[in-house]
Amino acid sequence: MVLDNPDAVMTHLRFNPVRMLIGGELVDGTHHAAVIDPALASQCAVAPMATPEQLEQAVGAAKAAFPLWSATPIAERRRRLHLFAKVLESNVAELAAILTLEQGRPLALTRVEIERAAMLLRALLTIDIGDDVLRDDDSGRVILQHRPLGVVGAIAPWNVPIGLAVPKITHALYTGNTIVLKPSPYTPLATLKLAELAKDVFPRGVFNVINGDNDVGALMTTHADVAKITLTGSIATGKRVVASSASTLKRLTLELGGNDAAIVRKDVNLDQVVPALFGAAFVNSGQVCMAIKRMFVHSAIHDELVERMAAIARDTAMGGGFIPNVKLGPVQNQVQFDSILSVLKETKADPRARFAVGGNALNKPGYFIEPTIVTGLSQGMRLVDEETFGPVLPVMQYENDEDAVAQANAGKYGLCASVWSANVTEAQNVAAGLVAGTVWINRHVGVDPLVPFGGTKESGLGRQFGKEGLLSFTETRALYSPPGA
Repeated sequence: MVLDNPDAVMTHLRFNPVRMLIGGELVDGTHHAAVIDPALASQCAVAPMATPEQLEQAVGAAKAAFPLWSATPIAERRRRLHLFAKVLESNVAELAAILTLEQGRPLALTRVEIERAAMLLRALLTIDIGDDVLRDDDSGRVILQHRPLGVVGAIAPWNVPIGLAVPKITHALYTGNTIVLKPSPYTPLATLKLAELAKDVFPRGVFNVINGDNDVGALMTTHADVAKITLTGSIATGKRVVASSASTLKRLTLELGGNDAAIVRKDVNLDQVVPALFGAAFVNSGQVCMAIKRMFVHSAIHDELVERMAAIARDTAMGGGFIPNVKLGPVQNQVQFDSILSVLKETKADPRARFAVGGNALNKPGYFIEPTIVTGLSQGMRLVDEETFGPVLPVMQYENDEDAVAQANAGKYGLCASVWSANVTEAQNVAAGLVAGTVWINRHVGVDPLVPFGGTKESGLGRQFGKEGLLSFTETRALYSPPGA
């Protein structure tokens, strides 16, 4: 089975349609929705859509499976999750091809997404989440226990579907919870296929995957039997989840939008940093929460840096993800495509804006927007203040570090930031003033599974990864025992 072109993948899906996983059984939906190939802006497949009754079945199955799974020794939970990682690794060709069809990212990069998901999974399993002894003396013994919560409702986004769903699955199941996962209805195919491939890895009901629109997600966030919601999405969606989950005081892990800033000091080596900056800004056509969304460049090097980045943009191949040597794919969906074009139209109307490169949709089928770099902007402009989430980068000048930090910290976002400098000590001093959950020096983008990741301000609640992220899927209980117990 060679899945190296859209027609082959569509034929494969037609003869092997995806289904949902509920209580250990693969089930169809009572109705189906079209899935759009963003490289052609046309239907490539259909996916089953869950009814409210099927959501109830999935939550009920997860609830019924919880007592046995939560009591399963951690070594056995770890073993089964390693088997899950092997499913990813053994089926990377099929999963990556399906993912490229529905998401648009070049095939070589969706393969990396699948492989990296397995790597992140295995790394998380090396973290010790056992009980902690806080005291053991003449006054008695105190043990801090980390007990699973129950059913976790997980909502994954369309930009990195497998790469962001697998850590949610791992966090939930490793800590003894059961899960109901809902992928984005824009990109459900690879996730539903993964559920099919992993159907027998876990006991029935431990791992459930349904597809549905926002109404199904809303029902999940209000469901009395769902103990925790883990979401990667927009700030607006996160706020709706907070409001709807308030009646049951659900535990929340929300990784939301990031209008991430990069500060580039005048002492950098442009030969070294320009390719890295371009890659960190335009990765996945800018559709990554932690990508560079705003760049602040010292005035002494601003013009040269912009022209060098524009030159890379002009030489970057953009097209369908199955075309060899393509580096950037389309924007994933019509709604996001229209939103980005709206921002570009508004920016073009501002006399201060200068487009160093790009600024238009490509004259071809699909949701393609040229890699775009804009200068001359400032705070108060939509392209600067909001997360565009596409292949568009505003570059602003600054004169001193204090000014750069103040501009970078402006606004409601606080996910990630970076400082670029030949002097690491001075870069660390600049980094100390940045308000963000993650700050890099001389790099940008990428998580370490052993290090907690999440946002400040309106960029999220809680953390994923690291021991802190895993334990946020548990309830802490202090157990007091008498001396000598």
